[in-house]
Amino acid sequence: MPYHRGGDASSQADKLSGIVEESDLYEGFAPHVETSGIKTLDFYNLPKPTGKEPALRSYTEIQQLLQQGKKRDVKNILRENSWPINSPIRSQLWPMLCGQHQTKEHMLDGFYWEMVHQVFGTTELSEKPIMLPAFVDATHCLPYHLTSTGRAVADRIVNVLGYDCPDITYSPVLYPITSILLHFMSEEEAYVCLAGLVGSKEKVFINQTKLQHEVTWKTVMQIAKKHTKSATSYFQRICPGLKLERVFMDWCWWILAGLPFQHLVRIMDCYFHEGIKVLYRVALVILNLFHKECQSNNEWSPDNIKNDIGNALIKFCKKIPVSPAKLLHAAFSIRGLSTQYISRIFIKTEMLLKSRSVLTSGSKQLIKSRSSDNLPTSQSQVNIQMMSHTLTIREKLHSESCRNLGEKSPGHRAIAMGVYPIHNLKSQACKNEDLFTLWSWLPVRITMYQPVLLYTTEEHGCSLTTFYVRVEQHEPTLLMIKTCNNEVFGAYCSSRWFERNVKDDKGQRQAYFGTGETFLFSLYPERAKYPWVGIEGDKDLGHSSELFMAADSKMITIGGGEGQAIWMDENIRFGKTDSCKTFNNPPLCPSGDFEIRVLEVYGFVGI
Repeated sequence: MPYHRGGDASSQADKLSGIVEESDLYEGFAPHVETSGIKTLDFYNLPKPTGKEPALRSYTEIQQLLQQGKKRDVKNILRENSWPINSPIRSQLWPMLCGQHQTKEHMLDGFYWEMVHQVFGTTELSEKPIMLPAFVDATHCLPYHLTSTGRAVADRIVNVLGYDCPDITYSPVLYPITSILLHFMSEEEAYVCLAGLVGSKEKVFINQTKLQHEVTWKTVMQIAKKHTKSATSYFQRICPGLKLERVFMDWCWWILAGLPFQHLVRIMDCYFHEGIKVLYRVALVILNLFHKECQSNNEWSPDNIKNDIGNALIKFCKKIPVSPAKLLHAAFSIRGLSTQYISRIFIKTEMLLKSRSVLTSGSKQLIKSRSSDNLPTSQSQVNIQMMSHTLTIREKLHSESCRNLGEKSPGHRAIAMGVYPIHNLKSQACKNEDLFTLWSWLPVRITMYQPVLLYTTEEHGCSLTTFYVRVEQHEPTLLMIKTCNNEVFGAYCSSRWFERNVKDDKGQRQAYFGTGETFLFSLYPERAKYPWVGIEGDKDLGHSSELFMAADSKMITIGGGEGQAIWMDENIRFGKTDSCKTFNNPPLCPSGDFEIRVLEVYGFVGI
């Protein structure tokens, strides 16, 4: 339950694990907040609406809209309703907004406290400092207005989250977000909210690795060069070269460490619903506002800021000359900054960093999938062999001897079980050669995991319903098709097939989904990879370049725009392949139409 003032004081104290409830607590804040330093505590003294402004919406109204799937309406309300900083609505609103992103099974009551006991051996709050996880940035453990007890609670939450989510290796914003949540809710609720944000699949909220962190600030820099050209050019002139990159590395701290708390809380109202794109927009507004101040205020003259522009930006944010409402209005008025556009820039930046091996995580334990001479490492060969053991599609590709030997083999069922007759070894060697090639085309991070066969028409039947049951929750997946003419081709699909059911802000199912990591490939008769066309350049290629994946009860489609790269019917028996704008590929088999002999889908263990 959300935190509320009043009620059974003893049960409330138990729930907050020993945190004493203060009798003079301001309405809307949790008991572990020092309210004396928070300004604008005027919720009950606000003037009544004059008729020119709509009345502030209630939690119940927003809850009903979310239950009806009207996410766009909720988005507009959150953007426009300037609830005062101490409004009690957030003790219910924020848990509800964060909860909608939860992908794990519903947490049972008491789950968090069981985790606390498992990690610390007790649920009592220790008076001694707690060592923070390695993913926390010690220089940015922002407590805002938490009391010393509140800070200890924040320390405990991030420790438990690190224990429950070992994949988090670098996340400097996680601690500040924890502190902000704790201003309006209990410890347990804050943890559940964070778990929802960290586990979200549809939207990005919190970066969890150094690579993601670097890709994010470079994405902000690329967006700024297009949408705040004057400001970016100005700062480039006064701090040339790498200094500008150093400025953008701190972009999130302009917001989290710079802006007044009342601005930050209003930004969080929108962020918990829409994701990190809200922070991108706010960062662009900050750049523009700072640029204007630099031109009219001697305090921000080039001579005063050129040697330390990063700290100057944060200092400017602390006394930003606009209200929270005006800041958000300016942020959401930026045109051409769609989610698709941001995603495209993010993916291109990520792939560029990977291709250059610029993994700045500093972790010496990161296992590269291929050595410097582009040959598979021993671990990669084990993973490829594991895939080979399950592969039932016999390629028999390169020579007549390979094909003939393959045709004389006792059957692909033996290959699926990892049993290879001596006379089939040469055929298997041919197959492994192509698997090495296919493995080299996968994203680097995926090659660190072991492939597993999720679905094959040979064992699970030719049914789209069965396909979805076995495959739809896995991300990513690798589809391989062998036709009755022995052509072998397929696609690496970056997103879950379950996303065919996800509704947009208008409550409608999106026709296409997926990301630019998706690619096509052909192994026979030709060996080729067809990546997303958007990787090639910065220009906007239009909607047809982003038609990655589509599916319903009647068909599966990969790629679109003047043709479909791969289309299969509901019986997984017949298909067709054309050129398409998404991947700029030729038809993957000469005839265009094909009959499916075998379809296999692979997932990856541990992702």
